[in-house]
Amino acid sequence: MAKLSEPEKRTLKLGAAGLVVILAYAFVIDPWVGDWLSTRSALKTERAKLDSIVPKSSGLAAKQAGLLSVVPELEMPKAESVQGPLFRGRFNEQLKKAGINVTSLQFLQSASKQSSGYKSLRLQCRGKGKFAQVLDLLAGLGDNLYLVGVEELHLKCDTKKREQMDIVITVSTFVK
Repeated sequence: MAKLSEPEKRTLKLGAAGLVVILAYAFVIDPWVGDWLSTRSALKTERAKLDSIVPKSSGLAAKQAGLLSVVPELEMPKAESVQGPLFRGRFNEQLKKAGINVTSLQFLQSASKQSSGYKSLRLQCRGKGKFAQVLDLLAGLGDNLYLVGVEELHLKCDTKKREQMDIVITVSTFVK
């Protein structure tokens, strides 16, 4: 191997230093900067979401009222002997308000207790009404403080009167 001259040694040193800088940029600096930029962008998005939910000092009441209007109101489950009549009464009011003619309104067999410690109490309604009335009922169910969900909904058109429908709807609530 021949001896290297002074300019060749300098060229090799500068080349090695350049190689170290390129590798450091490619494997350390560039991924770090990319991660930092994406984190910064995600933080900006989350702050915008937070600002839309938690308003600044101006318009606090209006934004909180808007947020509370989206969140459903629920009543904590009570004993079956208390919650059952309350749930049935409120659901019966909603049926009358929608204009549905009820033929039967009865509780179904209760299921066993869930892992949460509450039982599901199901109430089945059979009746007749028009499609618009059924839609009014479904739209108003969110106002029922005791309602957990609609378990079953069957609609069947009457063969003679096409505007009339037979309705079977099962709704549920939780009880202790």
